Amino acid sequence: MTNPTKTELRGRLTPEQYKVTQKAGTERAFSGEYWNTETPGIYRCVVCELDLFASDDKYDSGTGWPSFTTEIAEGRVSLHSDRKFLIKRNEVRCASCDAHLGHVFGDSPSDAGGQRYSMNSAALILAEHDSDQESTQ
Repeated sequence: MTNPTKTELRGRLTPEQYKVTQKAGTERAFSGEYWNTETPGIYRCVVCELDLFASDDKYDSGTGWPSFTTEIAEGRVSLHSDRKFLIKRNEVRCASCDAHLGHVFGDSPSDAGGQRYSMNSAALILAEHDSDQESTQ
């Protein structure tokens, strides 16, 4: 897939989706569409539709953002050092189109891998399915 131009993205994405994915913005906690949904499915990148996270790996972290314990398959996201706000964080980007998705923190329950992928709802689209359906991407 060829990555769309900024002009194409502005025409296709909402202003919030554009701000989050292209300007590394962060939506307000408890404001995004998916922070508390329990609908089964696959969470995809809003820009390129790459499968990123499974609803089976989503949990309520109490933060107000959709949180996942792991990516759906290795290599779906890339991590980058982020030193905004004078603290070191690990930014999460889509490995396919480089869209900003959120951040990863090491405070998830240890029995779930210890990682909390804290994503912005505006960076995701949910492809709903029955709980026994598998990812195809």
